[in-house]
Amino acid sequence: MPLTAMPPDARGVRSGSEKILMLGSVVAVAAILAIVGWLLFRELGTASEAAVRSANNVVQLIDADVQRNAELYDTSLQGLIAAWRRPDLMTISPELRQLVLFDRATAAPYKGDLVLLDDTGRIIADSTSLIPRQDDFSDRPGFSDLKNSGSLALRVDGPFLSRWGFKDLCISLSRRLPSDDGRFVGVASASMRLSYFDQLFRTLDIGPTSTVNLLSAEGVLLARQPDDNTRTFIGQNFSMRPNFKRILKEVNGSFAAVSELDGAQRLYTFSRVGDLPLIVVVAQSRDDVYAVWKRNALLVAGATGLLCLGIVWLSWLLGRQLRLRHKAERELAGLAATDGLTGLANRRRLDQVLKQEWARGIRTGRPLALLMIDVDHFKAFNDRHGHHGGDVALRSVAQTLAANIRRPGDLAARYGGEEFMIVLPETDKSGACVIAEKLRLAVEGLPPFADDTVPITISIGVATHLPATHDLPEPLFHAADRALYRAKKYGRNRVEVEPYVHPDAERQA
Repeated sequence: MPLTAMPPDARGVRSGSEKILMLGSVVAVAAILAIVGWLLFRELGTASEAAVRSANNVVQLIDADVQRNAELYDTSLQGLIAAWRRPDLMTISPELRQLVLFDRATAAPYKGDLVLLDDTGRIIADSTSLIPRQDDFSDRPGFSDLKNSGSLALRVDGPFLSRWGFKDLCISLSRRLPSDDGRFVGVASASMRLSYFDQLFRTLDIGPTSTVNLLSAEGVLLARQPDDNTRTFIGQNFSMRPNFKRILKEVNGSFAAVSELDGAQRLYTFSRVGDLPLIVVVAQSRDDVYAVWKRNALLVAGATGLLCLGIVWLSWLLGRQLRLRHKAERELAGLAATDGLTGLANRRRLDQVLKQEWARGIRTGRPLALLMIDVDHFKAFNDRHGHHGGDVALRSVAQTLAANIRRPGDLAARYGGEEFMIVLPETDKSGACVIAEKLRLAVEGLPPFADDTVPITISIGVATHLPATHDLPEPLFHAADRALYRAKKYGRNRVEVEPYVHPDAERQA
């Protein structure tokens, strides 16, 4: 194992803390994004509801105004019909008859002509003059429908261009003249200029790309504001369009759909004008409906993005500081566990590893070997080459020992002075002897130091034991020390083995 590395468990804890930090920041960012996303989604629904409420207010305002004016026109029509049915009407002067028939018609704004037609469509009473104009309205669809249907309800037709006076578009409000025997005797009709609706719609602020529309119950577009500058849709029949069919079916309400005029996604809010055959439709574009929400969403998204980036950046900085701290701790721990001269593990690290491997041997039931090594005649070598030469020799021996133990669990350590120790987990006596002899030959094969003719050699004491629950590692030290003593006694540059002696057996002996 690398001599300066931290224990695996320490490295695991530290990497785990960094992972927890990053996971926490990711969870925090995900939670913030989820909360903000939910709030924005809720605000999207609120914006849609607010748009519907606003459009409903506009529709109700238009309904009230249109219905009030339509009632004025209808009042004029009913007054005209009631006055015409009086038997004494024709006995009064033409001037007085004109006042009786048409006095209420002047109250309606943007009024057009008010006429009374006979059963052939000719004008028999005219609000514009005492002498009726010579005109025939039998070609009008409304006249033919009232003649054939027999209905006495108010009918709205148009738009059409006025034949007399002002030359702008109008709609007509007509009623069939009742008779005692149910025959068709004529029509009372009033025209309303569409400039009235244009003026009314211009006062409403519904957004630059939204429109207010007035349609007849037959699906004819009567007024639209703002209208397309390149083409006008006034007078176009939408009765077969899916959107109008839905509006006609539901009478009042709102829904989102694609506009059949410009292909834009719109929110339609609509209502029928009282009992009149008129329908007001506010078509709001998505851009207008969600304009404020989009601005707020961009601001919130930007602020949230910056916040999340800040959290991730701060977490990265903190993780970086943790990594630097862990690295410094590992380096300090490595220095605390490393011999400064040889680079091998020091005595403190040796004691830790021996305890760990001893406990591991008890758990696994595998033997543990200990090699105690001494550099032969090191004092004499030191006298010949000085302390610097001795240090160089010790480093060379340490590197050779470290290079010849290859298993990750093996540990080479400096025990003190010119003495070294090697811990060999899961190694029996024969395996330990093989490794010891390999180390001895490797050191013996080192090139001579300077011009010294005496080679550097080592003596090795080997001790092995199968740790048991109540055994202690200290007797293994003593056994390796005794084996080393015997190797030095019998000529040095050799390997000797000493059995582990339990303390109880040693006391009994």
